[in-house]
This record gives sequence, C-alpha cells and structure tokens, in this order.
Amino acid sequence: MSVSAATIVDQLTALLGANAVIGEPGQMGIYLHEPRKRFHTGAAAVVMPSSIEQVQAIVRWANAAGVGIIAQGGNTGLVGAQVPLRGDEVIISMAKLDRIRAVDTAAGTMTAEAGVILENAHAAAEAQNTIFPLWLASQGSARIGGLLASNAGGVNVLAYGNARELTMGVEAVMADGQRYQGLNSLKKDNTGYDLRDLLVGSEGTLGIITAATLKLFPKPEDYETTIVNIAGPEAALPLFELLRARIGGRLNAFELVPHIGLEMQLKHGFLDSDPTAGASPWYALIEVARMQGGEAGSLMSAIETAFEQGLIDNAVFAESLADRTRMWSFREQMSEVQSKEGASIKHDVSVPIAAVPQLIAEGIAAGERVSPGIRAVPFGHMGDGNIHFNFSQPEGADPKAFMAEYDEKLHEAIYEIVLKLGGSVSAEHGIGQLKVDLLKQVKDPVALSLMRTIKTALDPKGILNPGKMLG
Repeated sequence: MSVSAATIVDQLTALLGANAVIGEPGQMGIYLHEPRKRFHTGAAAVVMPSSIEQVQAIVRWANAAGVGIIAQGGNTGLVGAQVPLRGDEVIISMAKLDRIRAVDTAAGTMTAEAGVILENAHAAAEAQNTIFPLWLASQGSARIGGLLASNAGGVNVLAYGNARELTMGVEAVMADGQRYQGLNSLKKDNTGYDLRDLLVGSEGTLGIITAATLKLFPKPEDYETTIVNIAGPEAALPLFELLRARIGGRLNAFELVPHIGLEMQLKHGFLDSDPTAGASPWYALIEVARMQGGEAGSLMSAIETAFEQGLIDNAVFAESLADRTRMWSFREQMSEVQSKEGASIKHDVSVPIAAVPQLIAEGIAAGERVSPGIRAVPFGHMGDGNIHFNFSQPEGADPKAFMAEYDEKLHEAIYEIVLKLGGSVSAEHGIGQLKVDLLKQVKDPVALSLMRTIKTALDPKGILNPGKMLG
C-alpha cells in the first residue's frame, strides 16, 4: 500500500469529518464479518457518506491516491464481494443513503437510494398498494445497492425476474468521481449501450450504484400457497409443467425442499410445528398470486389434477397469513439451519429446468462417492433451475477436518455435473472473491477478454473493488 492506513484515516477525516470515518480496527467488525465467515481480512478504514456528493468526493480522492474502495450495502453477500481481499482497501458503507426519493404509481416505479433496506422498500411500495417483488431471506438487512450490484434473485424470479429485470435505471459514481445520471422510468429508450445492465451485476467493479429506479407491480388481492408431498425431483418436473400450463404468469414460486431439511428444522426448533401434510421424501412449496377480481381456487384445481395424475400424494394449503408465514419460513430457513449440523459445503448453481432432476440425482451420488455418509441437502428454485446444492457433514464428523478434506473435492464434483448439463456455477450469489479462479476456468475466453477490456476502460487504475470478479 503506497498510502499508510494512518494517512488514509487522516485524509478521509479531513474530507468527511470524524463522525463519518472508522479507523480503529476493533470497531470495524460488522463491516468485515460476512455471513459465511470465510474471509477474515481487515480494512484501512470504513467511511459512511451521507450524500451522493460525499461518495463522489471519496471516489475522487481514492482515484488520485490509488487506494482501493469497496462499496458495501447490508453485508449479506455470500461470495465475499463486499469485504476486503487485500487489507488495504477502504469500505464505503452506503447505509446512510437510505431515502425513498419517489414512488410513481402511474409509471409503476420507485426511486430508492442504495442504502434502502429491502424490507423498507417493500413497505414503501405496499403503502401505495403496489409491490416490489424482490424477496429473499435476508430482506431485513440487505440493501438495494448491494442487491443490484450482485443481481440478486430470490423466490419470485419465476414471475417477476431477477434484480436486473426489476431495474429501470441507475445512478452511479464512476471511478473518476463522475456521477452517471441514468435514473429514468422509460420502457423504451433506444439511445445506445444499456449502461444500466452493465452496472447491475458488476459487483461494484465498474461503478458504485447510489440509487435506482425500480419496477413496481399491482399488489395481489391474496395468495394461494401450498406444500405438496412428492416422491422426488423427477415428479416435480411434470408437476411444474402442469402448473405453468394451467396458471401461467401468476405462478409466483415453485420451491423444492428435501425431507432432511424439515427434520433439521424441527430438531433445532426452527419451526414450532410441521407445516407439511405429513412425511414425504420431498416437498414442493408452490404459490400463486390472485389479482384484484381474480377467481380464487385456481391452484387448488390444478393440485386436484396433479393428484389425479399421480404426481403428488398429499398437500396442505395455507388457510391464514400465519400458515403462509410458517410455510415460507420452512423454505427460507434451509440454509441457516445447516449451521446447527456442523460444517456445510454449499453450491449456488443453475441448470436448464428440465435437467434439475438429473442434477440432483447425480449430485447426491457424487457426494456419497466423495464422502461416504455425507448428507445431501439440495433445495431451491425449481421454477427457474437454480438449486442450492448443499451438503452437511456426516453426523459426528470433525467440522474442520471435513472441510479440509472434502471442500474442493465436492466443488469439483458438483461443478463438473453442472457444466455437463449446460448450467452455471453461480446462479444468484455472484463471483466476488470466492469464485474468481472458477470463473477463469469456466467462462468463455472471449467473454473474459471483453470483460477485462470494459473494466480497464471504466476503471483504469483498478480502484473499484480490486481483485473481485476478474481477479
């Protein structure tokens, strides 16, 4: 580092004031400790700008000084994009840029700053009888800027798309401190390259998103939610095809969960009661939105047809908001509950929907070959082909020894299957620092070359989230 940490703190304090700068390592914990506890590198400083102009000032300073900067939202990312890699970077917390600037129900848009917590965005939309449909387990702490930077997915991708598809325009600070003013609500704007799509999903390596115009949708009158018992993923595929044909775009979610996930949650008190209709090898959590004036019972009718065709053998429907909440808790707690069972090895992958049963069958078999006694816990978004293919250590195994012996071996085994099936090794979590080497192995060389060209053009000094995504 050409500039010492002490000098960085002094210069940033002079720029922003002492209350906006954290220079003491012992006070940086919440900004450094990411959810999976895989990365343990310190930072030169943490800064907390309270305006776009302050973000610009920080970036101009960093560009002149050659200091790396990392934009951070709610610190909920799972691949280490939002935490330091080298130890000499400055973290820019976007938490204070948390205004909802406007809600335009006629245009169906909301303009929100990068620090807005997703749950608060939901509340702002619902206050106008609309919804912002990006919905994921960390919505109480995840912030808009980070969600867009990572092109987050969630459980409603099937009906509404991922973060990129939910974004109309963005405002961003570029590497030289210039402010890109790309906020708009135009459905048609054919005036050149789409810089919005370039910045969304770039993990802060091309620019720092400071605000976005987001799509809003009419608020459903109600939801029909059910958990059905199925024999396995091979039965889930024709069930999904049946529902898609019968219900179409109102099919919000089709989530697949194995029985072991229910066992773990009941064992560790994550659920106060069993939300399913009874024991089954696998479950599918299905939800349909009923719009204003729409006829109730379309999901029930489709499920009855599925019974007749032998695709399912039992089902339970939510009869209250409490039932629906319990059903969704069952799905959303799947990743967290694994921490109670010792070490876990996790994969965020996607394959064509028709290949999901093959992925799960071959992945389970591969896990058992690599580590006899390992517990496969694959679950996730069957409706868009995104499976969180997780494994828990064998019961009674030593967690550290398990990770040391099997982490890389399992990654290789699962990624080999995914690539064979024409899938992606990162479906919705991104690349960050966790998958930099993996990206180099699997990405088309021409695509990598073009990505590096873009990075060099927009960030010639390499100050924006250095070392992430492209290394």
